[in-house]
Amino acid sequence: MNTHEILDRLSVGLGALTLGKNRFFCRRIDSPPFCEHLEAIELEVPQIEMQGGYQAVAKTLAGRLDPGFYVARWLGEEHPTVIYHHGNNERPFDFSHFSRNSFMHILLSEKEPVQANLIALRAPFHRHLPTYIGKIPELNNFVAMLSVSVKLEEELISRLKEGHSRVMAAGMSLGGWVTNLHRAHFNTADVYVPVLAGASLGDMFLSSAYQRMTGRLARDHPREVRSILDFREEFERVADDNVFPLLARHDQIVQMEVQSKCYGHCPLAILEKGHLTGCSDYDSIRRHILQHL
Repeated sequence: MNTHEILDRLSVGLGALTLGKNRFFCRRIDSPPFCEHLEAIELEVPQIEMQGGYQAVAKTLAGRLDPGFYVARWLGEEHPTVIYHHGNNERPFDFSHFSRNSFMHILLSEKEPVQANLIALRAPFHRHLPTYIGKIPELNNFVAMLSVSVKLEEELISRLKEGHSRVMAAGMSLGGWVTNLHRAHFNTADVYVPVLAGASLGDMFLSSAYQRMTGRLARDHPREVRSILDFREEFERVADDNVFPLLARHDQIVQMEVQSKCYGHCPLAILEKGHLTGCSDYDSIRRHILQHL
């Protein structure tokens, strides 16, 4: 076992200690599938008038949720737009130096400004860690959270397309799953760049090192959990050559040998890293995203 793999397993162990009894799906595993969640969402999104943060409201099968987005740079409709979704337990609107904000570290570099409009999404439950920890014991909340992010991304893409802007959907880890879910259910972005993600989401919670974060109830009912979380069939039905994934060879959470299968003949880029070290390799992720902008 190399350093990358050890760090992944240590981070999962620490995460499990943080969650304590509130592990993923430990309380309830009943949930409608993504397609039903997406169809049921009623989304209220304000008009974009200037750079800055915006709050949306979503009525969902899990109740009223609070997604948001931040327009960090607007150069005009003649420029391409990158819509970026954060990773697990990030604070995408916190731009302080030591914040957990991959959007800031990857796309807001002052050394080499990205010549594109830049929009960051914020998933529900990602204002405060206790809120997130309190929601994840129920699978329905988790599926609703992802679905709301997908629906918000679709609303923003729809508005951008009215101005004929070319749009890239990108995201890392949790954001990569959202990116792939959007392609599977809408496929309206021009380019998709999922980083450290795939389409067999159930595998991450049930078969990878991350299963230590998963509750006993879910681990005892793998077929039911996979039937809700996996979307490989929907993803593979999209025939467009518009997805450019980045995976990590030593990832113990989003396992390359498992998740790469959903990408078929798509050009697959590989980091010689693990999940933790890959998520921290901002320069490589930035280069990969810009290569396909």
